[in-house]
Parts: sequence; structure tokens; C-alpha cells
Amino acid sequence: MGQQDEHSYIDENTDEVKQFLTFLLSGESYGIGILHIKEIIKHGHVTKVPMMPDFITGVINLRGSVVPVINLSHRFQVTPSEISKKTSIIVIEINDNDTILELGIVVDMVNEVLELKQEQLSLAPSFGTKIRADFIKYMGKLNDDNFIILLDVDNVLSIDELSVVHDVKKCADEEVEAETVGTENSLT
Repeated sequence: MGQQDEHSYIDENTDEVKQFLTFLLSGESYGIGILHIKEIIKHGHVTKVPMMPDFITGVINLRGSVVPVINLSHRFQVTPSEISKKTSIIVIEINDNDTILELGIVVDMVNEVLELKQEQLSLAPSFGTKIRADFIKYMGKLNDDNFIILLDVDNVLSIDELSVVHDVKKCADEEVEAETVGTENSLT
């Protein structure tokens, strides 16, 4: 068989189980493949970066690394929920050419890790969802009436948007470096 894009082909004859971290966002359930998840942290201080698209919330300091944070509600153009005790940031790793980019995504609440068999996965519909079809990797069938949207994290940001995220990270890294040098100079 020739090479197939994983979006256009699902082998329902396999017993392979895929795991997805599920979460709520503006009242809807979504999932991300567990292999993309680096960690989940409580929503805390996010440093705003001026002149960024509205879906880029800012950056966080994750053990010395600057991690850009996006608000998926803004990205999907749905009404965002208020920040609460259950609001979390899921730190994911996405592929940008040959580079792995760490990115935090703000979600209303993390639910659970869900295991789905291939037969429970369907290709994304071209209409009928609140978000763009290219953001969806699969629709996961939970039971006869319920589906969960399984996101394609590598497509949630376009190439232009990824370059903005890279610029945010680079700018924040340079700012941290300048502060560190300034602190070191004031101590001598």
C-alpha cells in the first residue's frame, strides 16, 4: 500500500488503542494525543507580551524555560470561560519542521486519560463543528450519541502563527537573559 496521510486513513482492523488527555473548553470536550503532553500545571501567573495576537496569552517560566501560552478559546473563536481553581495549562510538544516546540494551552478543566480503539475513531467532518476541520485529527465515538473532538496539535497553529510563537519565546528568552546579566552586573 502506498503512503497514506494519517488524516485520510484509519485502519479499523487493528486492536491498537490510542490514549488521549481530555479536557473542557467553553463547555465542550476535547482531547489531545497523550504522546504530545509534557505536563499539566495549575494556571498561575502568565506574563503578557505586548502586540501579540489575542490567542497568545503570554509566557510562563517553567523551571527556567520560557513557554509561550495560548488560549484555545480565543484560537477557536469561542467565548472563553472565567479563570477558576480548575483552570489548567497543558504543556504540549508540537513539531515545527525539525524542531520540537513547547507550548502551554489554557483549558477550563482537565478531565481524564481516555483510551479509544481504532474502531472508535472517525475522520473529522468538513462541517458541523465550532472549530476549523483542520484542527481536528479524529472524532472519538464515546457511545451511540456522544463524540469527543480529538485535536491535531500540529495543525492548531499555522506556520505564520508558529513563527509568532517562536518570536514570543525568543523575545522572552532575550529579556530573561538581559535581566540575568543586569542582576549579575549590579552584584559586582
